[in-house]
Amino acid sequence: MAFLQLLVILIFLFHSSMAARKLTSLVQDQPLLMEYHKGPLLTGPISLNLIWYGKFSPSQRAIVSDFLTSLSSKTTQNPSVSTWWETPQIYYAHSKTKTQSPIFTFGKQILDENYSLGKSLTIQQLKLLAARGEQKNAINIVLTSADVAVEGFCMSRCGTHGTTKITGPHKRGKFAYIWVGNSETQCPGQCAWPFHQPIYGPQTTPLVAPNNDVGLDGMVINIASLMAATVTNPFGNGYFQGPADAPLEAVSACPGVYGKGAYPGYPGELLVDPNTGASYNAQGVNGRKYLLPAMFNPSTSSCSTLV
Repeated sequence: MAFLQLLVILIFLFHSSMAARKLTSLVQDQPLLMEYHKGPLLTGPISLNLIWYGKFSPSQRAIVSDFLTSLSSKTTQNPSVSTWWETPQIYYAHSKTKTQSPIFTFGKQILDENYSLGKSLTIQQLKLLAARGEQKNAINIVLTSADVAVEGFCMSRCGTHGTTKITGPHKRGKFAYIWVGNSETQCPGQCAWPFHQPIYGPQTTPLVAPNNDVGLDGMVINIASLMAATVTNPFGNGYFQGPADAPLEAVSACPGVYGKGAYPGYPGELLVDPNTGASYNAQGVNGRKYLLPAMFNPSTSSCSTLV
């Protein structure tokens, strides 16, 4: 009798385990949704302006400017930066607003190498720096050097995007801005992964940065993420998932994914430069190679990768 009772219990536990696995599988297989909150998206001609705050070498500035130029520059080399940028265009089709994705032109570069606001900045000061660029039909990108501390940097953010009021008399409206910091000396394991060992999790060997600059290649990843978020959710009522004060946006909905087969601690299958050993998944102007994050594709309800 005891044997039969034990057998019944084992069979029950087996079926319970299988049911739990099936339930878990059903939960995991639910497609990720990116809700459109009916707000306006950026459209038309948009000037990309760079405000360099602190010390950046000409070669470092070229890494970023070449990336931004590559967004709208077709190249025969594939996979390309411009191919990666085709995914945000899908959002416009899904919004059914009959608007088209913005057309970028490379605008001004403003250098502030003397730290005019000091070496410790607040978010409000970032907005003041952003206002130095063109304020109409523009995205102003503030980039802070490795020796500049910014409110929340390395604790809760690697960069941010938002809008701020156009300044000056008789001017109305808002312009979009992005800020990204160089994390090379402050928190590369958080903001420059996978080019540096992560702060937490599996301590895998870091990848070789495609432009041989851990800080700047990490900045490109974050600029790319925030560019996608800026055009698809510029005013906080565009495309995002979850609460408005902590949204998952076009790229942040796909954390840590760069190639096929990615999982926590592993960026996925990537291309490797045979000469330098650097990992990349996109090519741009002037022979540049970049590692760009996966982006959520609303047509497939999945994270799209270039490789």
